[in-house]
Amino acid sequence: MSNNLTLSREDIVRLGERVEGAQTRAYAIPKLTDEYPDMTIADGYAVQSELRRRFIAKGHKLVGWKAGLTSKAKMQQMGVSVPSIGFLTDRMARPENSAITTSDLVHPRVECEVAFVMKETLQGPGCTAADVLAATDYVLPAVEIIDSRFSGFKFDLASVIADNGSSARFVGGGRARYVEDLDLRTLGVVMEKNGEIVTLGASAAVLGHPAEAIAMLVNILAELGENLPAGSFVMSGGITEAIPVKPGDSIVARFQELGSVSMRFVE
Repeated sequence: MSNNLTLSREDIVRLGERVEGAQTRAYAIPKLTDEYPDMTIADGYAVQSELRRRFIAKGHKLVGWKAGLTSKAKMQQMGVSVPSIGFLTDRMARPENSAITTSDLVHPRVECEVAFVMKETLQGPGCTAADVLAATDYVLPAVEIIDSRFSGFKFDLASVIADNGSSARFVGGGRARYVEDLDLRTLGVVMEKNGEIVTLGASAAVLGHPAEAIAMLVNILAELGENLPAGSFVMSGGITEAIPVKPGDSIVARFQELGSVSMRFVE
């Protein structure tokens, strides 16, 4: 990582346990840098890796990864030059059109993303968008339900990474399409909440092209000593801003060329 570890192994384990508690029992915690003001991005990933180890030890399966903070505006706002990544497990997946409970979430919000399913393993460093497109089996539309576990929405990049990029749930749907049949730069997306349009965007919001976000993710994985395995489900980052949801809300995300993804939220 571009900056060094400041946390001891004991701190990493303790923070991994703290984040896991907040995620599995749905309560808010103060941002981690309140207690560890010198936390670096490398420390954040060390805590995220500990969290992943804990989940996998409890029987969760790693199904893929997601890129976060991929829009230029969001990076400037956070004062960073790189997006962040987080892991996805089988227990975060929810079927298209399902009822998603909010009682096990803290501050749920939804955003539209283009998801990639990989047919070949990718390894950084030096992975490019062209490498990503060549290794992609197909793309499909997805909605990510993010959930920051930090009280009062106070967070910073190291804490967000430790919280696995606010990953909570994800829903894939619509129609799977081959990348050569689409212009992934110009896909329009509209999100409707309870029948009203709440936000819209174009896929160029994600670093100019969603495959650029996946390439960056592969290169960050390389710094963590990991690759992106064939068969992975990868979300390329929010095209739209994140919209808060509560019980009773229904969401439909309509993607040009890719169909729509819908879900509703219950207590």
